Amino acid sequence: MSRIRNLELSSNWSWKQRETSVESVLDEAGADGWKTAQAYPSEIHVELLKAGLIPDPYLGFNENKVQWIGKVEWMYKCTFEYTADSHETHALLEFLGLDTLCDVYLNGQKILVADNQFQTHVVPLELSSLKPQNILFLHFKSALHLAKKLEAEMGKVRAGSTNLGDPSRVYVRKAQYDWRWDWGPQLMTCGPYRPITLKTYSARLQEVQTHALLSDENAPSLKVDVTLEPAPLDASLRVVLSDASNKTVLKSEDMPVSGSSLASAVAWDLKGVVEPWWPVGYGEQNLYTVSVLLLSANGQTLDESTTRVGFRRVALVQEPLEEPDQYGTGTSFLFEVNGVRIFAGGSNWVPADNFLTTIAPERFRAWLTLLRDGNQNMVRLWGGGVYEPDVFYDVCDELGILVWQDFQFACGVYPAHDSFVASVRKEAEDNVRRLRHHPSIALFCGNNEDYQMVNQWGDVPSLPAVKLYEEVFPEVVAALTGPQPIPYHRGSPYGGKGWDTADPTVGDVHQWNIWGGKEFPYHDYVKLGGRFVSEFGIPSHPEMKTIEYWMDGAGAEQRHAQSALMAQHCRAGTFERRFAILMNDNLRVTEDLETYVYNTRLMASEGVGYAYQVWRRKWGGPGKQYTGGVLVWQLNDCWPVTSWAIADYFLRPKPIYFTIARQLATYSVGVLRTVIKNRSNDRPAQYYEYGNFQSYGATLEIWGTNASLAARSATLELHYVDLKSTWTHTETHAVTLHPNQATELLSIPCPGPPRDAAAPSPTADEQFTTTHTVVAGARLLDAESGAVLARFADWPQPFRFVEPVLLRDPKLRVEVDGATGKVTVSAERPVKGLWLSALGDGADVKWSDNALDVMPGDPQVVVAQGLNGRGVGVAFLGKEKTHKP
Repeated sequence: MSRIRNLELSSNWSWKQRETSVESVLDEAGADGWKTAQAYPSEIHVELLKAGLIPDPYLGFNENKVQWIGKVEWMYKCTFEYTADSHETHALLEFLGLDTLCDVYLNGQKILVADNQFQTHVVPLELSSLKPQNILFLHFKSALHLAKKLEAEMGKVRAGSTNLGDPSRVYVRKAQYDWRWDWGPQLMTCGPYRPITLKTYSARLQEVQTHALLSDENAPSLKVDVTLEPAPLDASLRVVLSDASNKTVLKSEDMPVSGSSLASAVAWDLKGVVEPWWPVGYGEQNLYTVSVLLLSANGQTLDESTTRVGFRRVALVQEPLEEPDQYGTGTSFLFEVNGVRIFAGGSNWVPADNFLTTIAPERFRAWLTLLRDGNQNMVRLWGGGVYEPDVFYDVCDELGILVWQDFQFACGVYPAHDSFVASVRKEAEDNVRRLRHHPSIALFCGNNEDYQMVNQWGDVPSLPAVKLYEEVFPEVVAALTGPQPIPYHRGSPYGGKGWDTADPTVGDVHQWNIWGGKEFPYHDYVKLGGRFVSEFGIPSHPEMKTIEYWMDGAGAEQRHAQSALMAQHCRAGTFERRFAILMNDNLRVTEDLETYVYNTRLMASEGVGYAYQVWRRKWGGPGKQYTGGVLVWQLNDCWPVTSWAIADYFLRPKPIYFTIARQLATYSVGVLRTVIKNRSNDRPAQYYEYGNFQSYGATLEIWGTNASLAARSATLELHYVDLKSTWTHTETHAVTLHPNQATELLSIPCPGPPRDAAAPSPTADEQFTTTHTVVAGARLLDAESGAVLARFADWPQPFRFVEPVLLRDPKLRVEVDGATGKVTVSAERPVKGLWLSALGDGADVKWSDNALDVMPGDPQVVVAQGLNGRGVGVAFLGKEKTHKP
């Protein structure tokens, strides 16, 4: 017996376009025209781009010039050597990912027909089929053509809208966003996008399942199940548990192997030996490595498996609420980890590139670190992308980020014929097996918006794929993740009776009635929540640096918000109309591109920040956890684009990123102003003063949130500043923030300047008040040290009614300490939406905070990494173009 040999086929790859005039595809293996592959794993657009044969699809209008690539066929081949070993009796080829329709030939013999991008393919080989010199040949066919062929055979179904790809996509198990989405291009990729490995052996570890368990009393234990192939003679198993520093924690005796499987090869009680794994903010991310060694009679290692685990238990809690909220009673929808109920604040994830092979491990880590540093603790992997590679989940384990994992179905009426169901069952089994050991995995979810769309359309008689969502997936998850199964949720959104995916009293909701749907004002978020908001958002432009990138030197005629090139890089349906509604509701109209870009970013920041604020307020104490989590759409982009992303394709955070970070900090403070109008039929509520409608006054509701598990004594400081006069007012209150919940602090009238100090009123009616020009600032200060725990400034709205003359000269000061990178900002008058940026050329700067509201007497310190001697530019409401302060 000899040690298993793993030969990853990482070199000697070449590619070419299929010549359809050649009758047999195998005849092309030795033909001319093959080009050396420049990357491994490989994707055909990337190869064409590196070879200089296509323009960069991410620039200008170039996406339109490469559509032909998805309509033709492509071929790859790899040559590799094999040296026979007399001790080896078995061989296989393992394909971790083929995109998507691929016939595989080894030395001229077809060994695999693949038609599912999400499956792992393991192909047993006869040793005699391997030669000293071998050719692996891959023939990729057009997913576009197959989709239309199957549609013609089985019928056209509904699948999203025109900006969510061609409906035929539902018939092919390929990443659905490749067909185009409302934030991404249509780029029909193909190629061996994940590693291919030749394994030769006499015996191997076919499957190792680790069960890192945590009891209801948080007592850890470990069970390990092992399957061998074939059943070896005179062999034994050894199991070793190591900590993060590679120190052995526990090691088993060598166990003789008597068959092909060992259930509970070890069953260890680890109380007092290991520590639990916790999500970020709740404890340490303790990780351990389980090594399983298959040993020969003389102690030689034949095969070895290593699995990194964390000891935790996770539950999806859906229980009756004790008291009704504005929606009624219903049930909670929240996550509990190791017995602690956690408010899940986070983001949705889409693939970080259309060309998956270009995403290096460091890029995954950078994205997820950005999420973690933004005080987020959950990421939802949306159902129209891919099951990400192992490194994604490894990083989530390390950073303490909980993962909501959709199965890959999105916005469509998917089929459920026998062959399709069988393919999807294997897809689910492959990926649940691969992911189940990660402590970060908190939920598997059946689909994205399939139930919701059927409800909205109203003309679809059935949803065949309920067989998948309600039978296949829960069966697979339960069978493969026991004895402490990972929770399963059949769809997102899902909850109410009769698939009522908009029921705010049960399950999760996607709240799109602000940007799309009914296009309500964003201040209506306070009325439009639910038990768990798993999607919502407002799009915004990336910064000008990113826009200049996709402009690619375009002329002045393209440099305005409504140009064709700006539209090429904004895929949201009827985006101009929807932007116009939100923008015109809240901000002054402009035709200057830089000002417009700033305004979209401020609008998204204000609207989404407001949603996080009012929904997190509903995380009450036991029995009153009315909203268990909020996940913004979306964290990231797959190409340079205007979208809902809170950081753009180049990982450049938008203002919205920093606003969310403040709302999800351990401590936050919220202010909700309710304006008392002179007419009860005045609408909308957020408009303070206009026309003949005037305010009699306003009340302020003030609350604080505490994500820690201990109560916190604090001082609430309220500072009021009138924009039209010199009047100010300050008051303080002693408060206590209860642990792991929002605490209501005050409900008080909003003060304003006395009439003799205020600006002249447009009316003589003494009932009218002067609060409509007052900025109300709130700070939570540590009760002992006075350190600022949280701050928030509530401004009069809409911003378009705030006179520009009141905004343009706030006496802003920006002081830069070049040695430490500290930037101190202060102002004599209130500043809204202060955006800091580096002046001049150079690498991107990492800001510890940004998009600031600055109040007089409250200087704020920001750390800028990478400023490297450059000056700091500013932009803010009233002076939206970047300038030197």
